[in-house]
Amino acid sequence: MKAVFAILLILVVSTLTAQDKYTETMLKNIEATYKAQTVADFQAVANTFERIAAAEKTKWEPFYYAGYNYLMMATIETDGPKKDSYLDLATKNIDQAKAIKANDSEITALEGFVHMIRVTVDPQTRGQEYSGKAFRSFSTAVALNGENPRALMLMGQMQYGTAQFFGTPTTDACATIEKSLQKFETFKADSAIAPQWGKPLAEKLKGNCKL
Repeated sequence: MKAVFAILLILVVSTLTAQDKYTETMLKNIEATYKAQTVADFQAVANTFERIAAAEKTKWEPFYYAGYNYLMMATIETDGPKKDSYLDLATKNIDQAKAIKANDSEITALEGFVHMIRVTVDPQTRGQEYSGKAFRSFSTAVALNGENPRALMLMGQMQYGTAQFFGTPTTDACATIEKSLQKFETFKADSAIAPQWGKPLAEKLKGNCKL
């Protein structure tokens, strides 16, 4: 009986140690993600997250952050085809995250973010298709978790850009952005490695509403 207990204890300790190592590695690279500024910076972290994802096949977070890094690369890139290639890589990782954790607000919001950036490659020809996809993703993300500030912020950003494009009032967009800021103040992450980005962007978007 003592031998069985000892084996179980070893297994528990080993599992906890592995989980702690995973969290430690994730936190280190999430911090690097938030500090990244160039395409090269984001690419380096994306590569690391993809290696983590290959080793941790049941974890959705590495795929999420790999996708986020590729998305950030796309927001910096000015060349259309290159921007699309980064968005393709973002989509690939997001799809893998969805396969592990379906119907998740954070993953769905990030997917909508990809659609929103697709529009910027060629607004005239892509606006109708990808704006619709973005709005549907953001609406779904909000429905899945109305407390998710990133879903609301991205919805507000999309509303604001659409209003500017058509020359219509940005009142609704600014109200959504304001609501997202309120949610940022009360948001409680599910874990230390759960997505927590976005508040500075929401504050910047709110600043645009005051212009």
